[in-house]
Amino acid sequence: MIVRQNTIKVTDLSKENMLKFGDGDLSFEDAVYFDLEHYVYKKPKCVGVFGACYFSAEDSEIHVTQYMIENKEEVKDILILAKSYLEDIYTNKLKKSIVTFSGNNDFTVINYLFNKFQVDFSFQEHFTSIDLQKEYEKVNKKSIGLKNLEKQFFIEREECDLISGANLAKTFHKVLKDSDYIFRMPKEKIEKILIYNEADVVNLFHIYKDWKKHITLEQESSEEIKESCTV
Repeated sequence: MIVRQNTIKVTDLSKENMLKFGDGDLSFEDAVYFDLEHYVYKKPKCVGVFGACYFSAEDSEIHVTQYMIENKEEVKDILILAKSYLEDIYTNKLKKSIVTFSGNNDFTVINYLFNKFQVDFSFQEHFTSIDLQKEYEKVNKKSIGLKNLEKQFFIEREECDLISGANLAKTFHKVLKDSDYIFRMPKEKIEKILIYNEADVVNLFHIYKDWKKHITLEQESSEEIKESCTV
């Protein structure tokens, strides 16, 4: 199993522009940000990368944790590690919500595999689920992909850091079929997959924290334009 941990300093800690969800009592400090890279063929086959992060007010840093499988024998192991991480984040880090983007896909995959391998964990019992794609749809009445939403928030990724879901699926298909494949993979490719996944979860934090800067105000401006046109 490849285990990768990283910390990222955060300087702008204002809560003024964060997303208001439900009663508005959940802040970016209360959340774990979650994304999977997985392989599905007819049915979920594996979680290839489990990625998650949370913000620590003590050191003003985002703490990122990632697990990546190296062979088919680790298909259950990554689920056990994911369960342990999520239980710790809930019990010891006191996180109340889980933030995703189009999270239904990830939840469907991991819950199927939890059930298949008899790993006892319930997201619903631990966390309030916040899907940023759904929150965007509530405001703008249309869907959007994560990369396009990042552009609205002026979050830029290097072109070389972008990976298609199809390529990731092919990679983890090979990992499952050939136990030595991971050792033939260039280290740069493994690092690229992990950096890609890290950006997914870290960017969820920044989008949640800066939501009103780029979503609410944009919507209010469009409503003002409509009103001026009807006067």
